[in-house]
Amino acid sequence: MPHSPGEPALSRLGFGAAELREADSSPYAFPDGGCWRTEIPSVEGPEALAVVLKESEQLDVPIHRVSQGSGIWMLTDGEIAEMVAACAERDIELCLFTGPRGTWDAGAATRTPSGGAGLRARGHDQLAGCVEDAVRAAELGVKCLLVADEGVLWLLHRMRAQGVLPTDTTFKVSALVGPVNPASYSVWERLGADSLNVPSDLSLQQLTEIRRVSSAPVDLYVEAPDDLGGYVRMYDVPELIRRAAPVYLKFGLSKAPGIYPYGAHMRDTALATARERVRRGRLVLDLLARLGADSGMSPLGSRLPGALRRFPLPQDPEARD
Repeated sequence: MPHSPGEPALSRLGFGAAELREADSSPYAFPDGGCWRTEIPSVEGPEALAVVLKESEQLDVPIHRVSQGSGIWMLTDGEIAEMVAACAERDIELCLFTGPRGTWDAGAATRTPSGGAGLRARGHDQLAGCVEDAVRAAELGVKCLLVADEGVLWLLHRMRAQGVLPTDTTFKVSALVGPVNPASYSVWERLGADSLNVPSDLSLQQLTEIRRVSSAPVDLYVEAPDDLGGYVRMYDVPELIRRAAPVYLKFGLSKAPGIYPYGAHMRDTALATARERVRRGRLVLDLLARLGADSGMSPLGSRLPGALRRFPLPQDPEARD
């Protein structure tokens, strides 16, 4: 049976953990019956992907999804096609980030202490760039798109419903705009999100509160990059799974330099950190096994989220004319 870290030694000394409340357990799972999947983030190109795949094989780390942060527009068609083929060979979902965003725009607000509008798409041009990225990536075989703007998400969801994007395309909400309360989480789900990054510092109780209103998969950094707080929550993972299922366990890396937008000038750092993210995954999997909490992983190759709740789609403007 699963047990808390330090048990039963602490119990013998009179410092046993409090009993878990069944009411805090998530009632949801992925459609395949699994409670958790794995993700390696910040895989910025074919070379980094090759390192991740090689290291995962050597360390026996199962991977359901790899994601990229610099953006589709920072990759050539050939690089995207190479990543699609490599992931297809291993039955791994590839998730690429859509388009330009506020942090790379000429606007100064994102560089102020308040952060301005952050990653959101500024103006029609950035909105259009995200849509262009989405269509291009889908045509090259990418099945999962990462978004950081609720307007972009709503448009892409409508495009999916109209068949402009394949109906099995999934949308993932970025950690830098992730919802922090049940109401906002529910809104993002209804706008079309298929999995949602939440900030890594949400408490266990806050994750339970989200699960009371939504079954949409949670994406959670077990170890967060420094710009997301640098948290390392390995010992929380069994309870994170219990409360937040269905959940993607993301193996990030603290104390590592930022690499977005990636280019060859960051090559050594990108490859070294990609390799270490896989090793961090091995540490988490070993911990789960020691605690007897390693059951419930989705079968490899699983990617769809199951039925989710959506806002009613507006009528096609052309159909009203």
